[in-house]
Amino acid sequence: MIGVFIRLALFLILTGCNILPQRDQHEVGAKLPHQWSEGQPEISQPIPEQWVEVFEDLQLRDLIKAALANNYELKAAAARVDAAIAQARIDGSGRWPQIFFSADHQQVQIREAGFGSSRFGVFEALFGVSWEVDVWGRIRDFQQAAMSEADATHTDFYGARLSLAARVAQSYFELIEAKLQAAVVEQSIKDRTIIADLVRGRFQRGLVRGLDLRLALTDLASAEAELKITRNRIQATARRLEILLGRYPEGDELQATALPSLPGVIAAGLPAELLERRPDVTAAFSRLQAADFRASSSRKLRLPRITLTAAGGTRSADLTELVDPRSVAWNMFAGLMQPLFTGGRIEGEIFRNQARAEEALNLYKNTALNAFREVEQALAAEEWLREQEISLRKAVEQTEASQKLAVYSYRNGLIQILTLLDSYRSTLDAQSAHLSVTRQLLSNRINLYLALGGNV
Repeated sequence: MIGVFIRLALFLILTGCNILPQRDQHEVGAKLPHQWSEGQPEISQPIPEQWVEVFEDLQLRDLIKAALANNYELKAAAARVDAAIAQARIDGSGRWPQIFFSADHQQVQIREAGFGSSRFGVFEALFGVSWEVDVWGRIRDFQQAAMSEADATHTDFYGARLSLAARVAQSYFELIEAKLQAAVVEQSIKDRTIIADLVRGRFQRGLVRGLDLRLALTDLASAEAELKITRNRIQATARRLEILLGRYPEGDELQATALPSLPGVIAAGLPAELLERRPDVTAAFSRLQAADFRASSSRKLRLPRITLTAAGGTRSADLTELVDPRSVAWNMFAGLMQPLFTGGRIEGEIFRNQARAEEALNLYKNTALNAFREVEQALAAEEWLREQEISLRKAVEQTEASQKLAVYSYRNGLIQILTLLDSYRSTLDAQSAHLSVTRQLLSNRINLYLALGGNV
């Protein structure tokens, strides 16, 4: 009767230790809507298989390909994947018998009183085998935790590839924008030089005061200083891009002269689909599973361990006799060890791993919510940036027209010099802002592809 109770108690212990929490990847601590809160137009394109292709820029494609092959941060991430796989192999090695072999040779000298001494050699060949029978699956859970960590690290590597491609593309567009900004400022300097010459001529003829000439020359000098700032931005952006490409940062400028047009609106899909597509979300869920396996393994430390050990070998003064099976002596043991008192070590290990599982659960939920935020933010930003681009395009047209009218009016003495100079500054500001928002639209589209887990 006592044996029946013991078996029943052991069954209940094992049942409690083998149950892992049932995790739902779609349980993120918040109710998921059926669609994104930022409305999408009815006519939209699906997420491209490789978003870099939609920009139809061969140089951009080559740059991303070079970065994926040469970037040192990405190579470090690949090495972390190899290390995680090796760690999983190490953590699972305890499930197999551990076999050891050693060979030795000793010189022995014996002295006897009155008979001198004698010397002879002794050869030894020893082996040992130890194996913990993983009846309860403690070591298996420990190995599964390492394998889940390896899966998460591999997913991190995939996410690092996507992030690197996005940074290369955005830096490439920033470099093009900086070069276009420099071209706009250079044209503005040419126009302001003409105005300064015009004012100088009128001043020499006594038609305007010296203040007008000084204001015109000050405005020209300000434009020249702005050009220096823009050129410094070009070289800084080029060097940052070269680091991403794994090159020495020499600051060589790429032969790119125009920003590509913004691709058509894409269909972002459903929020629930994002949880299975985003690398960071998938990696966080794998780490949650790893934490669950570690917690399960630590709970099984309470259960008895069954170990099998064997040892043997042979010893002989003659090397040829070592291979004689009749001279081999061996023994085998089977043992059972039940922890009774460990000073709180096992309970502490259980509590620690349960707390880390709770931490991993909350980190997963936070990662998922942050992924939703990034998509919603990118969708909203695209709508506002489109409207801003339209307004700035109109502003450029109006300022260019007003600049021509201002030059005509100043030549005929209808306006003051400040009004003329203000028209040139307004034109430069509008052109610069329009270039900036055009580039922001492209960068935001890349952010949207990245937020949706798009591939390269």
